[in-house]
Amino acid sequence: HPPAQLLAFLRGSGSLPRSLPSLSLAPTMAFPVLFLILLSASLASSKSTLTLDYYTKTCPKFEQIMQDTITPKQMATPTTAAATLRLFFHDCMVSGCDASVLISSNQFNKAERDSDINLSLPGDAFDLVVRAKTALELACPGIVSCSDIMAFATRNLIKQIGGPFYNVPLGRKDGLVSQAAKVEGNLARVNFTMDQIIPMFESKGFTIADMVALTGGGHTIGFAHCKEFSNRIFGYSKTSEVDPALNPKFAERLRLLCANFTTNPAMAAFLDPITSNIFDNMFFKNLLRGLVVLASDQALVTDPRTKPLVKKYARDQAVFFKDFAKAMEKLSVYGVKTGRDGEVRHRCDAFNAIKT
Repeated sequence: HPPAQLLAFLRGSGSLPRSLPSLSLAPTMAFPVLFLILLSASLASSKSTLTLDYYTKTCPKFEQIMQDTITPKQMATPTTAAATLRLFFHDCMVSGCDASVLISSNQFNKAERDSDINLSLPGDAFDLVVRAKTALELACPGIVSCSDIMAFATRNLIKQIGGPFYNVPLGRKDGLVSQAAKVEGNLARVNFTMDQIIPMFESKGFTIADMVALTGGGHTIGFAHCKEFSNRIFGYSKTSEVDPALNPKFAERLRLLCANFTTNPAMAAFLDPITSNIFDNMFFKNLLRGLVVLASDQALVTDPRTKPLVKKYARDQAVFFKDFAKAMEKLSVYGVKTGRDGEVRHRCDAFNAIKT
């Protein structure tokens, strides 16, 4: 049999001595086989699984602290829910739900949040994460990951503004890599067609229904800066100043809102102009009425693969909520890091210092 010290090391509960006693392998190779089995078991055990009660013992007030942070923030700044959902989505779609989007760049590395498509991510979402992390570090230092904070906050904010409840298993670790170069190709741009967007989602295991539901969920409470749709309302073509797919009165309102967008780039419009702060199915109803801001959203109602889903979700909010909750459960565990594949950051915007 292998010496006790070796077994302890393989199980992760001990260290190897400087020298091992000689081992007799005759007449079989039983020990090498046993070694590989134990090694495999040790590696498997290093990968922990996500559970709904992950912090019950290590941080029993986790949910209370989170809610005490979320509620006043959303009440003070009603766009927080939309901002947090967008931040969470942009994080998960790049390299998994590992809070890599929160990392700040430095002189050695340009991080995800500084890629051009992420420059417009709302500050209220980052602020919420900082507030929650600060409170949790005071109560249970070094226990709750930034990625779990994002996942839990997103779900509770959606529920707070009228959306569906869905399970959020916990135990994610924070990623160890954040590079701006990894972002391109993982997030749809506002001028993408369905031929570009659908394969992007399918490559990550999401169905067309998942994609439409997630888009509707994000855009029923989201907003877009004027520069992202200015080509639809100013000089659209040689024959039309605005995109004819837009409702004329809606287009006129957008032109007034965005008249000075070149000098005031902060100007933005709600993606759901009717119930912008309520999570509902109004976004899909708007799509059918020409009340849609982004070209990529317009494509949802013209593509034969997605139009039936738009109609279904516009007709039945309960079906939309069910599909959205299912898609969010899938998204929230996409590419998560567990066990030794990540860390629990002390600060959400910086990797932990390497111990020497």
